[in-house]
Amino acid sequence: MLRLGTRTSALAMVQARGVAARLREAANVPVEVVGISTAGDRHQGHLGELGGKGAFMTEIDRALLNGRVDIAVHCLKDVPGDVPRPDELVFAAYAERDDAADVLLFPAAGEIRRMADLAPGARVGTSAVRRRAQLGRIRPDLRIEYLRGNVDSRLERLDSGEDLDAVVIARAGLTRLGIDRPGEALDILPAVGSGVLAIDCRRADSDVVDLVRLLDHRETRLCVSAERAMLRDLRGHCNSPIAGHARIERDGRLSLRGAVFTPDGSRFVHAQEWSPPEKGADLGARVAGDLLRKGAGDLIESIPH
Repeated sequence: MLRLGTRTSALAMVQARGVAARLREAANVPVEVVGISTAGDRHQGHLGELGGKGAFMTEIDRALLNGRVDIAVHCLKDVPGDVPRPDELVFAAYAERDDAADVLLFPAAGEIRRMADLAPGARVGTSAVRRRAQLGRIRPDLRIEYLRGNVDSRLERLDSGEDLDAVVIARAGLTRLGIDRPGEALDILPAVGSGVLAIDCRRADSDVVDLVRLLDHRETRLCVSAERAMLRDLRGHCNSPIAGHARIERDGRLSLRGAVFTPDGSRFVHAQEWSPPEKGADLGARVAGDLLRKGAGDLIESIPH
């Protein structure tokens, strides 16, 4: 029996059950999903007060290290780039990436279905500094409201019509939860690791590592290698509006776009480079170096932790 650890939110449990089903199918092994309450889920304030998105991982890492669970599933976009992972743990598999797009959703009872139809000063909910910055570039007149919570609670607040005219939610989360409602895909650069589930396990458990690797998606791993290398070299913190997305182009090359913004989006730097697919880490380093030469370091340092 493999014990698979995950956060206790509805989305995290759905994701974990999906991974468990794939493991059962690939290796005919029984898998038990174990919900683990994390500080990030319990805390209702700003994540920066807990040190950032790492607050979603500490308890799960501890459960892996002490043997309470054998594997764990994380949304890769929630894995910090400025905090080293425990040496004893390894991401043995990256599941095939789902749609990385961010979607703007509107109250179900209303008639608005496009950003262009929002009135000046309309209130848009999101907790992501990356989204806030890019929305600021597209529609600087919008009022961006800090919004956390699970997908259901965010949609309930939106549909109440009390204080929000739209919210931004990852399309991958909506799809995994089976939520189908009208919205507008935003033309903004996603977070590093968007749409990717990372499967974590103890490095020393070679049999478990080999089993989990059955779920590894090569193209996703190549893309993640580039994105995470860029994020690491930029040394951004939890309040840094950093975006990055890699993909395999039609000509077979790996491309990586990266950008760093000020919180309001008034200033930004952007870079894009290409490489052979197996050179993702080098590509990420090159894009980070280009961004830093253009002033990304100054933008990041200007933002309080």
